[in-house]
Amino acid sequence: MIARIRVRLTPRAGADRLDGVVDGVLRARVAAAPVDGAANEALCRLLSREVGLSRSAIRLVSGATARVKTVELDGVGEEDLRARWPGLA
Repeated sequence: MIARIRVRLTPRAGADRLDGVVDGVLRARVAAAPVDGAANEALCRLLSREVGLSRSAIRLVSGATARVKTVELDGVGEEDLRARWPGLA
């Protein structure tokens, strides 16, 4: 099972956390700065903890330098993610 989700990332936040779904996009905040991919790496670590997957099962597909990113999660179905975060597109 492979699922793709869209995530709006806010770097340099006070802590790493998920803020829920707005307009079908999962909102996330990470403390890391957007330098040398640190914020993207922090996002992948955050999602791995939240979903219970290994870090290697989560991959950034597009949006490396954009606020809205597409993330691929290997080992979880889209139905499971929608049940966890209602409103996720």
